[in-house]
Amino acid sequence: MQSTLRRTWAEIDLDALEYNYKTIREKIGKDVKFLGVVKADAYGHGAIQVSKLLQESGADYLAVSSIDEAIELRENDITMPVLILGHTPKEQVKNLIDYNITQAVTCEAKALEYSKEAQDIGKVLKVHIKVDTGMSRLGYLCDGDHFTTGVDGICHACSLPGLDAEGIFTHFAVSDEFGEENDDYTMNQFKLFTDIINEVEKQGNIKFKIRHCANTGAVARFPDTYLDMVRPGLLLYGYGEFANKMGLKPVMALKTTVSTIKTYEAGTKISYGGIYVTDKRTRMGVLPYGYADGFFRSLSNKYKLMSAEGPVELRGKICMDMCMVDLTDKYKVDVGSEIEVFGPKNPIEEMAAIAETIPYELTCAVSKRVPRLYERDGEIIEKELMLRA
Repeated sequence: MQSTLRRTWAEIDLDALEYNYKTIREKIGKDVKFLGVVKADAYGHGAIQVSKLLQESGADYLAVSSIDEAIELRENDITMPVLILGHTPKEQVKNLIDYNITQAVTCEAKALEYSKEAQDIGKVLKVHIKVDTGMSRLGYLCDGDHFTTGVDGICHACSLPGLDAEGIFTHFAVSDEFGEENDDYTMNQFKLFTDIINEVEKQGNIKFKIRHCANTGAVARFPDTYLDMVRPGLLLYGYGEFANKMGLKPVMALKTTVSTIKTYEAGTKISYGGIYVTDKRTRMGVLPYGYADGFFRSLSNKYKLMSAEGPVELRGKICMDMCMVDLTDKYKVDVGSEIEVFGPKNPIEEMAAIAETIPYELTCAVSKRVPRLYERDGEIIEKELMLRA
């Protein structure tokens, strides 16, 4: 779908993405596989474009959340291995196999269902076994009294006809959190994971081809956890403290423009609820960017956006399609002037801190009505607008 592209838009720097990939790849070493996490439309960056670049750059695997996300990649010329981290109904096993998609197996019941469905069509489903070592979410329970039953369950899943247990994985809960307690928790998860693998491989007389557990925090801080493959998420897109320390580059910049400028006298209430009242004659700009575009309403009256003349203060409550900024001392900022919501001049980490969230949530929140402009070598190579899935 076409768009004017001069309302509010996201610029996706594919050169930055490639740089980040190569930098992380150099850190992990040539013997460790690289899985790029592209679920949730690559955290708002565009799963198809991101996956194409990773495929061209030599990445080994991709991860998504659902079969719909996986099939979207397959139908857009992504041929590299794709792992579904979340649940897939048993009725979709034929599609998983036909599209050559790897499925996470998180418990005995799902292993049995997937095995039966694969046998019914006379084919084999490639799977990765998920182990719950302390995230307390998905996966075979293996801690404490569950160790023996967990090992037995995983061995049974690996022996089921119709399943090819290529890999085994777990997810760290606090690898990105500092402090001795968090470090100990992560290393205890890692030890439990490797103990489980060793016992399963011994009892089941099998050898997993791919063992993986290192997410962003672990890639940055715990090289001993790399094993056969790593799964950087936030790190790949260049956000957060670890990315900054590694010299990685933010991939997305969100921008908007000034659509209207009005001058108000002192004592004028601005926007819904009148939570901001002008204290002097004020030059106020209206931006076509609101909570329907992904601008958290909790940032009302708190955030600063970036103009060519410096920061501009957000005034009043954020509306569905608009927000207001104070341009009183920004005389060169006029109708049509570009404003950076977040990007190189206005780091997303600052917005995340004010909103008391993480950069992930902010990039994922950029709505589908915001066009994505993909750039290589300073040129726009593709434009994407998806108002409907």
